[in-house]
Amino acid sequence: MFLFKLPARTERVRIQYHDGAAAAHYADLYLNPGPEGRFFRERLTLVQKVLAACPGGDLLDAGCGPGILVRTLLETRPRDFRITVLDQSLAMVEHCTATVQDVGRILPAVGQLEAMPFADFTFDTTLVMGALEYSDLRMAVREISRVTRPGGFIIATMLNPLSPYRIAEWFCYWPVLRLVGLIEKVFGVSSRQRHGAHLTGIRAVPAFRLRQLMAQAGMCATETVYFHLNSAVPPFDRHRRTNQTCDNAQKGKVATRGMRRFIGTAYLVVAKRELSRGLDAVEGDRFINTGESASHRPLIRGLGVARYQT
Repeated sequence: MFLFKLPARTERVRIQYHDGAAAAHYADLYLNPGPEGRFFRERLTLVQKVLAACPGGDLLDAGCGPGILVRTLLETRPRDFRITVLDQSLAMVEHCTATVQDVGRILPAVGQLEAMPFADFTFDTTLVMGALEYSDLRMAVREISRVTRPGGFIIATMLNPLSPYRIAEWFCYWPVLRLVGLIEKVFGVSSRQRHGAHLTGIRAVPAFRLRQLMAQAGMCATETVYFHLNSAVPPFDRHRRTNQTCDNAQKGKVATRGMRRFIGTAYLVVAKRELSRGLDAVEGDRFINTGESASHRPLIRGLGVARYQT
């Protein structure tokens, strides 16, 4: 018999960023000198480089978070994009709106990735950065396809569940922190001093599975890039010297193939909304276009991104 009942996954996801303090803390992580900060900064830089090849138009940032990327886009390309932001957390949407209010205008919306409050074929570019892990993935991918115009671009990131880093973090490091926290609670250690790790509700899938779901929903994946290459697993990556060594050795580098992609703690997929595929893509359809025609040429090529290839 369990001594306590775990909250449902939807509740675990909701409570993480339900107030302004949580949203502000998330924004502060971009400045963190540790491994979390390096991850967020590398992801932001990579997405910016991919977006540099997008011509502009109507852009949706689905799972916008505190608005760091949106502000960057408004500052660097103020006339190129008409930006709509969506997040399931009202606190995140409010923080995002406040973050960009002095540099430009956005259209904010609160809603779920699985049921977005937008008409079909609304956006030229749909960006989903760090949000798919918290959704019903199949439903979210179909919604992303639905709201993206035929020929439009989809840019999505996902934590890499096959990387040694994530395996160590999720199945060793976090459980140990939670166990230590429970022991400290028994011995009366104050909540501010106790160890612990949030129950996140994260469900990540390998890149081949995400590409498969995209194909079923009418999207053609043109490029997959693994980033935040990290050979030091938690808690060793928390050591200042180890973190600095990893930062100096791997900063800005990505992998597209070969064994080095498995040390990427996350990956990014660029896809294009198929011109000939409607919203009635059938369940179980295994269509995957691996060609590289002119209309499906990878966006990342030629952007000067240092990458590992073997």
